[in-house]
Amino acid sequence: MGAIFRLAWQSLTNRKTTAFLTLLTVAISVTLLLGVERVRTQAKSSFANTISGTDLIVGSRSGQVNLLLYSVFRIGNATNNIDWKSYQEISQHRSVKWSIPISLGDSHQGYRVIGTNHSYFTHYQYGQKQHLNFAEGREFTGLFETVLGAEVAKKLNYQLNDEIIIAHGISDKSFNRHDNLPFKVVGILEPTGTPVDRSVHVSLGAIEAIHIGWESGAKLGHTPDAQTLANYQFEPKQITAFMLGLNSKIQTFALQRYINTYSKEPLSAIMPGIALHELWGMMSIAEQALLVVSGFVVIAGLLGMLTSLLTSLNERRREMAILRAMGARPNHIFFLLVSEATVLTAIGIALGTALLYSLMFITQPFIQQQFGLFIKISGLTSYEMLLLGIVQLAGIIVGVLPALRAYQHSLADGMTIKV
Repeated sequence: MGAIFRLAWQSLTNRKTTAFLTLLTVAISVTLLLGVERVRTQAKSSFANTISGTDLIVGSRSGQVNLLLYSVFRIGNATNNIDWKSYQEISQHRSVKWSIPISLGDSHQGYRVIGTNHSYFTHYQYGQKQHLNFAEGREFTGLFETVLGAEVAKKLNYQLNDEIIIAHGISDKSFNRHDNLPFKVVGILEPTGTPVDRSVHVSLGAIEAIHIGWESGAKLGHTPDAQTLANYQFEPKQITAFMLGLNSKIQTFALQRYINTYSKEPLSAIMPGIALHELWGMMSIAEQALLVVSGFVVIAGLLGMLTSLLTSLNERRREMAILRAMGARPNHIFFLLVSEATVLTAIGIALGTALLYSLMFITQPFIQQQFGLFIKISGLTSYEMLLLGIVQLAGIIVGVLPALRAYQHSLADGMTIKV
């Protein structure tokens, strides 16, 4: 068998151009297959790691996916706000260990502004119960101080003590901007690979202060300057959502039922894990479509290899005849063709895997910066190894058809071919 593989290798080296193009086709298809699988799993992991250690998320009455999207992923908007008194009452419930209020609605150059308090930096967790850490600076303490996510600071080139202007709503047009109330950057968070990196954090009091004189998204009255506003104590009237950590996981369902039937206003309490599962279920169609497309690309690559082998087979009939004349048996010819397909597929798989890791090393920072998706560079998983095994098996099967045709060629047929 070793001699047959050596002969197959020598045969391929004699047909360098054809073999190289076949290898390239298989390699690209393998790269796409593994790339789609890696992005799929990493995206799923990234979604799951966005929030950790939070037992319930509470917002106005709506679907749990919508609540998850705007409170955690900063996508979309709430159907309504929550009264501050309702938040205080629920956050003081005997089951609650900690709470994080969140106020949304403003932005800075396309990045969402999050109004919150000290609890956000103390209790918010992501990944495997990792806490937020500061790369530079500190939490906000003054009314017009802000803490930036890592991506905001990097992309907009902000440093500590720089001033930024917040705009009302998600538009950054001049008539929406709070130009007379700049915020001073006092802290920059370390990268998390979550929407936190794309957020601008200010105090709840600051959200109230900058909207004095504004009504329904329009500036209708006078807004005092920062010096004047600093003399007042601001307490929010409403917030967008809040997160809860409980004393015991056992209390989760009881508190969720209490919040969902809260008599003073319609509220929804969701468990992040269940909502994430539902969200991923909604995306599963696109996920499966990507896998199907990559599967078809692999099939196309293998069909290209089959075409190459069948095309060259007629040209190699004299080669087969000479091998027969030198004592090779029909089964040797059969295994020679199968070995060529096996070698081509194996090298294509190795080349495709190497190409995947090269692309991951090159594009990892760009993908994280542009899409907030951290692609972890790690060894092949058992599922990925299974996929490669299936590709290898398919390559061997593809080699059987030309091998059967070569097997059927007789010695006389090969020797009588005119050159």
